[in-house]
Amino acid sequence: MPVSSDSKVVIIGDGPGAYEGALVARQLGAQVTLVSAGEIGGSAVLTDCVPSKTLIATAGAIEKAEASGYLGVCIDGKPADRAKFHVDLATVNTRVMELARAQSQGIRASLDDAGVQILKGHGQLANGDAVTVTTDDADFTLPADFILIATGARPRVLPEAMPDDERILTWEQVYDLTELPEHLIVVGSGVTGAEFANAFHTLGSEVTLVSSRDQVLPGEDHDAARVLEEVFERRGLHVKAKSRATKAQRSDHTVIVTLEDGTTINGSHVLMAVGSLPNTENLGLAEAGVTTDDRGFINVDRVSRTSIRNIYAAGDCTGVNMLASVAAMQGRIAMYHALGDAVSPLDATAVSSTIFTEPEIATVGLQEHDLEEGEFRGEHVMLPLRNNARAKMHGHRDGFVKLFVRRGSRIVAGGVIVAPNASELIHSITLAVDNRLTVDQLAQALTVYPSLSGSIAEAARRMHTMSTHSNQ
Repeated sequence: MPVSSDSKVVIIGDGPGAYEGALVARQLGAQVTLVSAGEIGGSAVLTDCVPSKTLIATAGAIEKAEASGYLGVCIDGKPADRAKFHVDLATVNTRVMELARAQSQGIRASLDDAGVQILKGHGQLANGDAVTVTTDDADFTLPADFILIATGARPRVLPEAMPDDERILTWEQVYDLTELPEHLIVVGSGVTGAEFANAFHTLGSEVTLVSSRDQVLPGEDHDAARVLEEVFERRGLHVKAKSRATKAQRSDHTVIVTLEDGTTINGSHVLMAVGSLPNTENLGLAEAGVTTDDRGFINVDRVSRTSIRNIYAAGDCTGVNMLASVAAMQGRIAMYHALGDAVSPLDATAVSSTIFTEPEIATVGLQEHDLEEGEFRGEHVMLPLRNNARAKMHGHRDGFVKLFVRRGSRIVAGGVIVAPNASELIHSITLAVDNRLTVDQLAQALTVYPSLSGSIAEAARRMHTMSTHSNQ
């Protein structure tokens, strides 16, 4: 039955946290108004996740075509190799943006069908129980029993590397390119930087990845980062470690990137991937009593509630696991909680994420650094992918499966998968973590032979052997 059917919900934003929250609120019978300053879907659909992964899918097609030579596929009697493949970037980016717009339109249709009122304009907290909306035609105030803020984030820029939408780019601007960069310099070796560096190098650009740290993907599993670095080196993608970029300047048809030590790198384009800033300005947060951290991210608890009881926040504007999947879950949890439905608070240890490089890197739960820092007592095992029969059939040499279990209970605490389609494979470990399955339960579930998922069960069986031995 509908819950709180007379409740008025106003949502500020248009990304996954906003539209998923809106759909849940309508499902529970509330009157819902969504105030969108941009387009439905937000950056996740229009300039970030959907476009970037579509671009990466094109790069993946080239990876597969290149690997087919090893498998015996020939073109005109000669083994396939990368030199025979090229992309028309204008065509690629046209498809990327068409798909993003179609996804946006599909989400809007779902909101319309559900009865969500969508207003185009800027929303701002009038107080704890109202939102002021500014449109092109008028200003007006909407009363609200509950408010959800889901305004997302934007690319961080450096004062001396301001984007020009031509050669100095953020990740939102690469889809305007009509020709493949001759030499792309990617500044920032986090998830976004690594993904775009991998994709553009596969598409055919020379790529230099500038990392301020001693490894790519700082903060990620060390073994996974090492595999990716080895793949980059083997394929000719240049990584400049322990180098911090301070400036990027245009010079005719080139870009000069200056590093902290004064050295420079010349390229045709530069992609700045140096983090994100929350879109929390001009929302009236302080006036309404909503607190933020020192970077401007909205403070929320595990049910997405802010410092004001009837005001919730979801997605990248909270800085909590900045993933589209987490934003969507935060939005749903917020509305479940606000409207009195049963709800499970967000559990960060059950959040899975993927870095869409080649190979992909997927993680869930507690990791090796948690083990090293004493966050839990446990053990881990790592199984190389090269031993897997299915991997051998496809010519996959790089990657592994790593499992972490709690000592004593033998409950699966987390995992890492470095493999093709790791984003799909991680789900079984996520289920194990979320449902507190033991490593033996994971080991005893049948897997298809041959399959990459078989390595997950095999890794679990290795843990059972270790457990038996340790008890002797």
